[in-house]
Amino acid sequence: MRSCDTGRLARSVVSVSRGRLSGMTGTDVKSDLHRYLNSARDAVLWKLEGLSEYDIRRPLTATGTNLLGLVKHLAGCEIGYFGRCFGRPFPEELPWLREDAEPNADMWATPEESRDDVVGLYRRARAHSDATIEALDLTAPGRVPWWSEKGRDATLHLILVHMIAETHRHAGHADIVRELVDGAVGMQAGNDNMAPGDEAWWKSYRDRLEHAAKTADGG
Repeated sequence: MRSCDTGRLARSVVSVSRGRLSGMTGTDVKSDLHRYLNSARDAVLWKLEGLSEYDIRRPLTATGTNLLGLVKHLAGCEIGYFGRCFGRPFPEELPWLREDAEPNADMWATPEESRDDVVGLYRRARAHSDATIEALDLTAPGRVPWWSEKGRDATLHLILVHMIAETHRHAGHADIVRELVDGAVGMQAGNDNMAPGDEAWWKSYRDRLEHAAKTADGG
């Protein structure tokens, strides 16, 4: 049995090498981490393209996950981790980040908050974060007040790794939500990183998986 689909892996390596990550150095650690973060940032925004105001806001899980809400949440994460944690406060006050904000206020956009409002905020937050990343060394100390007391001390290196994980995690959420909205899939613009196949092939593939699941369950 093969440990992985080597053909799929090869396609993935080639496709990534032609995308945002093609400038990976292997020696400049901060630049490489920044590229991985930017790759996830761009993917999250790309998942909004071509959709109506309704579709980018639709709650498509039992816990309300929606595309625009993911962007709003990530804007707050950028502002907190790269701003407040390093004594570089973001110049705008955001009511949904206050201690007295209602639960999950950062995970959805109100009717008064347009797509342009939320995306614009995310872009400004990114720019503010990028200034921190560029200004500080990886060893620069920071402090995360909302982490446990023993783990609050951090470095730019740790925060970069944390935000790469955070943003890629939510990019994965956005992948699934976008597919549920209109069937659109893909890792990034110009690179779907999917197995080749038409609609009939994918239906057959899904049916095969459904059959395998039922068989494994004794059905």
